[in-house]
Amino acid sequence: MSFDIEIDNLRVAYGRSTAIDGMSCRLEGGKIYGLLGRNGAGKTSLLAVLSAFRQASSGTVRVDGEDPFENARLMREICFVREGNDGTELLRIKDLLGLGASLRPNWDQAYAEKLVQRFELPLGKRVNQLSLGKRSAARVTIALASRCPLTIFDEAYLGMDAPSRYGFYEEVLNDYLEYPRTVILSTHLIEEFGSLFEQVLIMDRGQLLVQEETDQLRERGTAITGPVEVVDRFVAGMPVLSEQTLGRTKSATVNQTLSAERRRDARAAGLDLGPVALQDLFIHLTEPKDREKRS
Repeated sequence: MSFDIEIDNLRVAYGRSTAIDGMSCRLEGGKIYGLLGRNGAGKTSLLAVLSAFRQASSGTVRVDGEDPFENARLMREICFVREGNDGTELLRIKDLLGLGASLRPNWDQAYAEKLVQRFELPLGKRVNQLSLGKRSAARVTIALASRCPLTIFDEAYLGMDAPSRYGFYEEVLNDYLEYPRTVILSTHLIEEFGSLFEQVLIMDRGQLLVQEETDQLRERGTAITGPVEVVDRFVAGMPVLSEQTLGRTKSATVNQTLSAERRRDARAAGLDLGPVALQDLFIHLTEPKDREKRS
């Protein structure tokens, strides 16, 4: 089970400050979405509206066809994982699991116990007695075991070490494949989590800058690798997003889709071609100088 999301001219304001200004999009259910944006772009405000934590200032939001705010049915079926005090800090892990079982209609107790073991969560300890990484793991455990039709992770991995982040990544993907639902994952670790995303949304200063299938977005650019001198000659005059050199080998990422003829030229010159790194594109698209040009 998964939820479609429809957003039409959404505006979210905090007094005189506008966090989201006229955002519209549609998210088809049953996909994993990556939500990207620099700090202050409006990502958390958007997720708070989708998960019924905040009411829209204007515009409309529909989750499974209904406004999520103060909607009892949807609130049981939407799980929003974020850092911060959510009222569960004084609960022991075993009681946190019991709360999840009582509130979530699709709760899977066996899976929750498996995740407790994987993330090495101490059942007898209170949430506020855990390290930041373990608190994140506890929230992730609740979200995954809840199997909500809309599951939202907002920087859910904070404090996790690399093995725990990998475990989180693996569990999200594997459980999604077995129990499809709509997943939104907001992260700054773009390259680490990017392969999860079926579609990417990039927010910039409260507006939706990009909504595109991940593979199509990567095709906006090309990574060109080969001998330093050959790469430099080939990319001359192209918009270069990033460069890396190791000894006599160089990799340059260009913000340009190569024609069939240019791709043949590259291969004839002994160059390797690959997709652009998602993080390079994100940085390029949200750089202040580029935003000024687009405005």
